[in-house]
Amino acid sequence: MAAPPQTHKVFLYIRNRLLQLWLENPKMQLTIENALKQIEAPYNSDGPLAMRVHSYLERNGLINFGVFKRVKPLPAKKLFKVVIVGAGISGLSAARQLQLFGAEVIVLEARDRVGGRIATFRKGNYVADLGAMVVTGLGGNPVTTLSRQVSMELHKIKQKCPLYETNGNNVSKDKDEMVEREFNRLLEATSYMSHQMDFNFVNGKPVSLGQALELVIKLQEKHVKEKQCEHQRHIIQMQEKLKKNQNQILSQRDKVEHLHNQYKDFKEVKQPRDITSEFLVRSKLRDLNHSCKEYDQLLEQQKEIEEKLHEMESTPPSDVYLSSRDRQILDWHFANLEFANATPLSNLSLKHWDQDDDFEFTGSHLTVRNGYSCVPVALSEGLDIKLNTAVRLVDYTATGVKVEAYNTRNNGNTTIIKSDACLITLPLGVMKESVRPAPPKPSPNRVIFSPALPEWKTSAIQRMGFGNLNKVVLCFDRIFWDQNTNLFGHVGSTTASRGELFLFWNLYKAPVLLALVAGEAAAIMENVSDDVIVGRCMAVLKGIFGASVPPCKETIVTRWRADPWSRGSYSYVAAGSSGNDYDLMAAPVSSIPTIPGQAPNPSNMPRVYFGGEHTIRQYPATVHGAMLSGLREAGRIADIFLGAPYALPPQPTIPTVPPQAATPVVTLT
Repeated sequence: MAAPPQTHKVFLYIRNRLLQLWLENPKMQLTIENALKQIEAPYNSDGPLAMRVHSYLERNGLINFGVFKRVKPLPAKKLFKVVIVGAGISGLSAARQLQLFGAEVIVLEARDRVGGRIATFRKGNYVADLGAMVVTGLGGNPVTTLSRQVSMELHKIKQKCPLYETNGNNVSKDKDEMVEREFNRLLEATSYMSHQMDFNFVNGKPVSLGQALELVIKLQEKHVKEKQCEHQRHIIQMQEKLKKNQNQILSQRDKVEHLHNQYKDFKEVKQPRDITSEFLVRSKLRDLNHSCKEYDQLLEQQKEIEEKLHEMESTPPSDVYLSSRDRQILDWHFANLEFANATPLSNLSLKHWDQDDDFEFTGSHLTVRNGYSCVPVALSEGLDIKLNTAVRLVDYTATGVKVEAYNTRNNGNTTIIKSDACLITLPLGVMKESVRPAPPKPSPNRVIFSPALPEWKTSAIQRMGFGNLNKVVLCFDRIFWDQNTNLFGHVGSTTASRGELFLFWNLYKAPVLLALVAGEAAAIMENVSDDVIVGRCMAVLKGIFGASVPPCKETIVTRWRADPWSRGSYSYVAAGSSGNDYDLMAAPVSSIPTIPGQAPNPSNMPRVYFGGEHTIRQYPATVHGAMLSGLREAGRIADIFLGAPYALPPQPTIPTVPPQAATPVVTLT
């Protein structure tokens, strides 16, 4: 039965007031006891409701998350045990929440540091983020709360991005804006093809965004050729018209001459002429005047036709859809899109590649000037984290989980940990390694699940895409670029190399540039030596700024695909995949196979859970998405093992009285 409006009003007030109190001071745990004192009458009269709302917000990671001072000590008695695989932002966020809920938590991390794909290079004054580095808007972002708890030095990124060609010439603003408009038109056209025309499969295979874009470009080029042909047809028609007009002029001139001769002959008849002769003279004069007028009109028409013909011949339509220079600039914008998705456009799903766009946070994009790694380091304080410990086996049954791990430094010292549940926050790239057929030589990052993960889970892992994006950190002794811009672009010379060093970031106080390698180039350059890559960077910078570019003091080149503990950068919606696969990735598994979304069976409770940026369809490929997935899983695990403290208490059952048999009525007569 629906609650009355007054109850809704009380609930909304309590919920919003609790959220407000938490956001006003996220450095201090918000207890229900302290909160009730700050809830105004009459809304504080329903203590049980306030307690349930508080429990719901806390359990779901909407309050009391991150790094804050605890008012209440952690429960002395641990109620259940959870092993978390991976000390990235997802695993650390979940660990802190589960600890708060009373769980014993052990975090296993294969690297010698926490943070996962949040990694910061630090040397002297030099700071540079090798992985995640951008906070994509503060409005509604949980990282905003973290920034108030941790000393994050946020700096707004200026979006102005001048483009430079290989020869160092600056791309004019008008040219850049013109090509960018065409880039946006192409994306709109592919969206129309997918969502309005349902052009999503060709010969039974899903169409990629890259395929659709190249198809639209070919159609545009075809349209250009058709316009050229049409233009030539119009010229030929005009030439035929001119030819016809000229023939008419010649014919008319002959007619005029003939009439003139006739008129002359008739006029030479000696006076006095009779009435018939006079009529002939005057009629011939009239015909001659009329023919001369027609002749003048034809001459005027010839002039007009010649002018139109000249105009058409001097202003032909473009013989190409895009000039080679325009295509290079367009390829730069394509490379920027490949950077955003960490993969070539030919891998992206045409229909679903931008399925998360509606959930973007508001506000400017920012960078963490003191390095993003300050966040996972702060989150890791007070947790039981075993570094250099890689998981080899996750054995789960109806009664619990057994995790087998080994020391990554010496490939030995096998450890076995038993727990009630296991939360897997491994990157999707490592999960893909785990579902591939077993290689002849054991892979250090391969996790075996026993029993094997259900088919719906492994299929989602295989369908989803895991991209690659690399960076080149260049540290100098002085700044030689425009300090007022955070970004400048380098336009490549070919489509194949468009992602190679296409964008340079100037984000830090020290003289440091970050060069990005995206798309096809990201994979190719993983097999190129550091010296060659840095040399290419210097050649590009000297082409833009001249020979006075100083030598580098320090350089770092990332190779995220080759990293055994990540196998790439972040997820994307591959052709053949959709946002639904993120939901499948988030679904927990039980030892006895179940259908995703089924209510938990007490005799077959889920034992293996999954978090990470690849498990949250609204916020994939982001730090905040990974964090929110960790908070989500912590709440899910606690609800299953502890129950939901925010749920309505069970109502006492009132025994039903069976209807009595009707008493017969005796009529006395």
